[in-house]
Amino acid sequence: MGIETLSQASTPPGAGTGLAIRPRPVRIKPARGWVALNLKELWDYRDLLLILASRDIKLRYKQTALGVIWVILQPLLSSLIFAVIFGRLANLPSDGLPYVLFVYAGMLPWNLFSGALQRAGNSLISDSRLISKVYFPRMIIPTASSLAVLADLAVALGVMVVLMIVYQISPTWHLFALPVFVLLSLLIAVGVGLWISAFNVYYRDFTYALPFVIQVWLYASPVVYSSKMVPVGWRGIYAVNPLVGVIAGFRWCLLGSSAFPVTSASLSLLVGLVIFVGGALVFRRIERNFADVV
Repeated sequence: MGIETLSQASTPPGAGTGLAIRPRPVRIKPARGWVALNLKELWDYRDLLLILASRDIKLRYKQTALGVIWVILQPLLSSLIFAVIFGRLANLPSDGLPYVLFVYAGMLPWNLFSGALQRAGNSLISDSRLISKVYFPRMIIPTASSLAVLADLAVALGVMVVLMIVYQISPTWHLFALPVFVLLSLLIAVGVGLWISAFNVYYRDFTYALPFVIQVWLYASPVVYSSKMVPVGWRGIYAVNPLVGVIAGFRWCLLGSSAFPVTSASLSLLVGLVIFVGGALVFRRIERNFADVV
C-alpha cells in the first residue's frame, strides 16, 4: 500500500513568477526484489526500534502485582518440575551435571526464543493502528517485540548465577561467547517471527497454531534431555533444528562441561540465516497490503 504525502516548496505561491506552485504528491511504497532487504532503512529508524522495544517492556509489567518476579518464577519452577519428572522419575542423563542446572541452562535460550517468537508472531495484529497511520519499515514491529525479551533474559541470568554458586560451579572463559549465542537465538526467533507475523495478518489461524508449534518445538529441542540420547545416525538430521546448537552453546558457555558443539552450532547459524533472510524477503514482499488487511 502506498502512502501519499504532500511536499510544498517554501516559496509562497506566485512569488516572483506570478504562478501558483501546486503541491507535489509523493508516494512511499516498499521496494521490490532483493533490494527489499534494506538494512540501511532499518538502521535509519533505529530510534523507533528502541522506543517500541522499551514500550513493550513497560507494558509487560504494567498492572502486575509481582512484576519482574514472574520472570524468575517461570523458568525456575519449570526447571524444578522437569527435574522431578525427567531427572528423578525418568532418570534421564544430564551430562554429569546437577539436573536443575542442566535444565535451567537449556531453559534460558528456549525462553528467549519462545518469548521472542510469541511476541513477534502477534505483533502486527497488536499494533494494527500504528501500521495504518504512518509509514515506517514494518519489519521494525516484530523485531522490537523480539528485542524486548532481552530484559527477561538478563533477570533469568541473575538466577543462573545464584544456582551456579549454590552448586559450586565456577564460570570459565567460555562465558565470553555467550552474547554470540544470544544473538543467534534472536536471529532465529526474529526470522521465524517474520514469517508468522506476516501470514498472521492474512490468516489468523497462525495465532491459534503458534502455541501448539512452540510446545512441539520444545520437546524437539534438547531442553530437558541431552543431545547424546539421540541415536548417532539421526544426529545430523536432528541438528537441523537450529535450537539444538543454540542450547548446546548456552550450556557450553555457562557450564563448560563439554566440548564446543562445532557441528550443531554451525548448522544453527546456517539454518538461522536462511530462515531470517527468507522471512525478511517474504515479509517485505507482502507488507504493501498490511494496512488494508489488518
